[in-house]
Amino acid sequence: MDPNQLWQSALSEIELQVSKPNFVTWLKNSRLIERQDGVALVSLPNNFAKEWVENKYNKIILAAIRNLDETTKKIEFVVESQQNSLTKLRSRAQVKKVFLDQQSFSEWRVDPQTNLNPRYSLSSFVVGSSNELAYAAAQGVIKDVGKKYNPLFIYGGVGLGKTHLMQGLGNEIKNLYDNKIKVKYVSSEAFTSEVVAGMRNKRMEDIKEKYRLIDVLIIDDIQFIEGKEKTEEEFFHTFNALYENNKQIIISSDRPPHFLPTLQERLRSRFEGGMISKLDQPDFELRMAVLKTKLQDKESSLPDNIISLIATKVQKNFRELEGVLNRILFYQNTKNTDITLKSAEEIINEATQQPIKNINPNQVIKGVADHFEISIADLISPSRKKNLVEPRQIAIYLLRDILDLSYPSIGEKLGNRDHTTAIYAFSKLSKEIIKNQVLNHQILTIKDKILKV
Repeated sequence: MDPNQLWQSALSEIELQVSKPNFVTWLKNSRLIERQDGVALVSLPNNFAKEWVENKYNKIILAAIRNLDETTKKIEFVVESQQNSLTKLRSRAQVKKVFLDQQSFSEWRVDPQTNLNPRYSLSSFVVGSSNELAYAAAQGVIKDVGKKYNPLFIYGGVGLGKTHLMQGLGNEIKNLYDNKIKVKYVSSEAFTSEVVAGMRNKRMEDIKEKYRLIDVLIIDDIQFIEGKEKTEEEFFHTFNALYENNKQIIISSDRPPHFLPTLQERLRSRFEGGMISKLDQPDFELRMAVLKTKLQDKESSLPDNIISLIATKVQKNFRELEGVLNRILFYQNTKNTDITLKSAEEIINEATQQPIKNINPNQVIKGVADHFEISIADLISPSRKKNLVEPRQIAIYLLRDILDLSYPSIGEKLGNRDHTTAIYAFSKLSKEIIKNQVLNHQILTIKDKILKV
């Protein structure tokens, strides 16, 4: 297995363990150059990135590679340009096939004018019951840019396809209108960085002019500007200037506008005035379709019973789905034999096992209290106020789900309540999250935050 294929499989795992902004900032442009004598050599674009990744992500990267290749004992980082990496890869006799050849790199190359990645397209976006409304809204935007659905606000959990849909929409508009409509994709972190740099260098007017000239502004993960007053202020004015001139605005978030409590009310009301579309967790049929599409893209195959097993066991999001698929394909290629149902199940169970990271009950309770912006004292108090009952039930559910605490222990942690209260709350939420997507998304969001502490 050549280094590039191993690295892509490892990145799929690493992406599940770090936040999207950090992954894009520090690891998106990384490469695995070679493996030799148990050492994996990873290249990064500059010294700052090398130092940061070395200090912050060394253990995560090593664990991800070792899960796929047990012969790797150590990771070393170097600064190397893409061109040098390609030259070095091609010069090595032992590499029979470069997984990402020059054509592949061009497909991954981001357009510097739009920040769009051409590999994202609406034609490759697999549509099912969980995302068909958002997809239909995207098609409506294409037909009537800036008028029909403006702003278009897309929300959903991690790995459900928000970025793919938004960038695919941007690429479709760019190509359909032959670049006559100026499209710009930007993450909220990048927008914040521009605002900070503009303030520091006294060049805010340049930033204002740059964004006012855009016809279609696509901003990803808007939740990350919450609480950043200057960024929110500038985005508010940018939003108004574009909206008043019938320019299209497309926004994504991990939650709907009314679940962004620290965002300025005037911004929330602007978002709620447009088309709000949700991406739900994919159902079985959509997961099957995505797996088969990914296999076709990778020019690989698996028996139908293995594909069905993956789709049944891996339900959270597409990113986790692809990560498991990559593991199974890597195993199959390494062993040079068809994978068995038993082996596939073992790989899936290992890949989807949630690391607890020494989480204690107090961290779970604090995570719930912080999410609902209430005090821990109120959460565990005897009060039956409506605004405390749901957070308390969620805390009970997560104490059981994450830590597998006994019901008497849960009752004790939450204000010495009777264990029957804990049993009732856990049973009630276990049934509700199957039917209530908002509640399910809320619990997953809180759980992710707790596990990332």
